[in-house]
Amino acid sequence: MDIKKFGFTAMVAIVSTLATLATIKFFYNDQPLSFEQKQAANFAQVSYAPSVNAPVGFDFRYAAKMTTQGVVHIKTTYAPRQTSRNQYDPFKDFFGDQSNPFGQGQAQESSGSGVIISDDGYIVTNNHVIERGDKIQVILSNKKSYEAKVIGTDPSTDIALIKIEESNMPFIRFGNSDSVEVGQWAVAVGNPFNLESTVTAGIVSAKGRNINIIGSRNGGANDAVESFIQTDAAVNPGNSGGALVNTKGELIGINSAIATPTGSFAGYSFAVPVNIVSKVVNDLMKYGVVQRGYLGVQIATVTDELAHDKKLSDVNGVYVDSVNEGSAAELAGLKSGDVITKINGITVNTSPELQEQVSRFHPGDKISVTYMRDGKEKVSDATLKNKEGNTSVVKKEETSMVEALGAEFSDLSLSEKKQMGITGGVKIVKLQDGALSKNVRIREGFVITKIDNKQVADLSALKQVLINKKGYIAIEGRYPNDPTQYFYSFGLDN
Repeated sequence: MDIKKFGFTAMVAIVSTLATLATIKFFYNDQPLSFEQKQAANFAQVSYAPSVNAPVGFDFRYAAKMTTQGVVHIKTTYAPRQTSRNQYDPFKDFFGDQSNPFGQGQAQESSGSGVIISDDGYIVTNNHVIERGDKIQVILSNKKSYEAKVIGTDPSTDIALIKIEESNMPFIRFGNSDSVEVGQWAVAVGNPFNLESTVTAGIVSAKGRNINIIGSRNGGANDAVESFIQTDAAVNPGNSGGALVNTKGELIGINSAIATPTGSFAGYSFAVPVNIVSKVVNDLMKYGVVQRGYLGVQIATVTDELAHDKKLSDVNGVYVDSVNEGSAAELAGLKSGDVITKINGITVNTSPELQEQVSRFHPGDKISVTYMRDGKEKVSDATLKNKEGNTSVVKKEETSMVEALGAEFSDLSLSEKKQMGITGGVKIVKLQDGALSKNVRIREGFVITKIDNKQVADLSALKQVLINKKGYIAIEGRYPNDPTQYFYSFGLDN
């Protein structure tokens, strides 16, 4: 070994690390570091170089070596609870359900994988791996076991962020899922059933896939973001939440689902792109809840049939079926019948591709929307809004009770208020698994006007009423085209 060359390399690594740490401390002194900053600050200290010449072809030893220690086994324990014999969970077969099939009389367990993303113990996994768990156990590749706490979850992308109390941990560095190309090699790394890491390889067979698995599990919620990377790398029960990496060992996705008629791998696996994961976990660490910006349009991928139906000149882009009243899209001048072709200059040809691009931004962020109208290309700037229709930061405590109710809500439009003869209210758009569906016979479309005899004029008021709410809750309201006033009362689980 050339001692001088080794010494020079070590010196460069040390200087680079100190410079990175100093820069981050100077510019971000009062702000929590993002995971990209955490990784940059520690990357020069670990045993591999920041730029590598990874083996090509069928050799995946480098990718395996760099990632297996950064993938963990996760075991989630649930208290005994009554479940329906016929209840179907589309994720169950994938992440290895080991529970009592009828959920009676004993604790249940499920297992999956997770990816260490910083040296101080932050781990990203799938939401469905740890959702509603009473105890989350993380087992490292060296067999050490830790109890993890949940930092935050995002059912809309099926991503969760958890943390264990440990330092100097091996982590997997973020790559760039935008640069991933169909046909390139991909390596899936999981830690199923606590059998230590398993590594399989395949190629990226498609991008921007929507298989409607997240939406179906969340009761048909229409805010699901599915733009999966599809690969043929073999993944099986217990791999959910594991890493999809490139040949350099960089994280390009979190394995989330398989398409299978049997519950075992059948040739297709799907991963959440790391560029979506990065935005989600940084939001969860900083705010405890994802700050998602909405354009406010109902969209459809332009197909040959749709193009013929709507008399469109070609089959490129995403068709705008309708524009929500007061939304970012409406204020930017978009109309029903427009065809969106680019977001910030990036071509979008499918609904998942558009959703993926918009999902990377926060309320208040301005994006450029390129669209076709009457055969002419137009460009408008749109300032994204949150679900309540403003640009404020969404607080975790405001959303936790709303999520517990298990419903998707929306403010009433001016026409809906006029039709019902009321000044305000909140409409139940979609019922999901939660307190409402479990305790009362309320139906979708119901308009809440009061909670505990307090007026609820809009979604913001609903959240304020529900903050730190305990015990019993009384809901009052009406159904459209029905003058009858309905009252629902039930106890909350706290």
